[in-house]
Amino acid sequence: MKRILVACGNGIATSTVVATKIKDICAEKGIAISVTQCKLLEIDSKVDDFDILVTTGRYGGDSAKIPVVSAMSLLTGIGEEETLEEIVNYARG
Repeated sequence: MKRILVACGNGIATSTVVATKIKDICAEKGIAISVTQCKLLEIDSKVDDFDILVTTGRYGGDSAKIPVVSAMSLLTGIGEEETLEEIVNYARG
C-alpha cells in the first residue's frame, strides 16, 4: 500500500478535494493507498513517512526523496487526467 501525502496551504479545503479525487481514481483502478493531508509548511517534518507527495501550492523544498506531483490541475480541471495518471503510475510502482 502506497502512502500519499497531500499538502495545501492550510491542509483543509483544497487538500480534501485533491485527496478525494486521488482516493476515487485509485479505488476505481483497484490500487490500495492511504492518504494523509497536511499544510505546505508541514511537508518537511512529515514527508519521510510517505511514498508520494502531492501538492496544490509551491513546494520549494528539496528534502523530499520521493516523487512530487504538482496537483493544481485537480483544482482547475485543466490537465487533470494527466495528473491523475501520473499519481496512479507512482501508486502502482
